[in-house]
Amino acid sequence: MIKKILLFLHIFIGIGALFGGFFAFTDTTGIQFGMPATEVLKDSPFTSFLIPGIFLFVIIGLGNILTYIICKKNYKLQYYISGCMGLILTMWIVIQCYILNSIHVLHISFFTFGFIQIILAIILVLKGEFHGNKPTQHFTD
Repeated sequence: MIKKILLFLHIFIGIGALFGGFFAFTDTTGIQFGMPATEVLKDSPFTSFLIPGIFLFVIIGLGNILTYIICKKNYKLQYYISGCMGLILTMWIVIQCYILNSIHVLHISFFTFGFIQIILAIILVLKGEFHGNKPTQHFTD
């Protein structure tokens, strides 16, 4: 059940970030989605949504989709990667709130999703529920 929740979070976050990132780097001014870059990013190191949009699309979006695939295929380090994706998301949200000097409901929601990813990944690693934690079989003569 824990793994199913983690898989859902990866897909949900990944798809959301792909859409958000796509809109951010196709309209770098932010006017089409009601967030003019000149106002929203005035105290940030960015003048447009291009770089944040690319990061959102590639790292958060594609990263979570790839992690979903890795978890579905039961790769050795799947839950470590899941935990890292949760950490990246939570750090992204904290940095974003700091740069924008504001906190919105979506920030709180996605910070929570990232935190849940971290906790679920830790639980699964500690439970040893993936083949990367199985003891090595030793053969004797």
